Amino acid sequence: MLGYILSEGDGAVNLVMADLADRLARRKLRVGGVIQINTDHCDGRPCDMDLMVLPDGAVIRISQDLGPGATGFRLDPGGLETAVGAVAARLAGAEILILHRFGKQEAEGRGFRPVIADALGNGILVILALRPDFLPAFLQFTDGFGERLTADLAALENWSLCQVATAPV
Repeated sequence: MLGYILSEGDGAVNLVMADLADRLARRKLRVGGVIQINTDHCDGRPCDMDLMVLPDGAVIRISQDLGPGATGFRLDPGGLETAVGAVAARLAGAEILILHRFGKQEAEGRGFRPVIADALGNGILVILALRPDFLPAFLQFTDGFGERLTADLAALENWSLCQVATAPV
């Protein structure tokens, strides 16, 4: 099963996903994936973006500092691919895969896209967020498969628990 949350990218969904991962892990479910941690700077520079790999907590920087006044895309593709490899290496045995987002890299066929496919092919529940502008690419990738969810923590936890409980063994 696949659940997705549409998010405007304001960072609030990152906190919801982190709390969801924590709640599910406390219920003794095997959670894999990544959650995004943004660290703001007091000098006005764009935030640092890190991914914390679940379940062990390794932190991988996925943003790059482009210098003062830069307006380009700050994603560090090498950092993202390192995170993808770390998640793929930990996927075996997971019951739930939580991903911070389906974004530009995934829309273009890279990033976490193969991990999502592997998880779904192995019966692992996938929960991810995406911005509305990536919804067409996401729906094309999933062939419309999946359920749109709200970013309500209690509802996400309940949905996840129900999906895992009814998953074929």
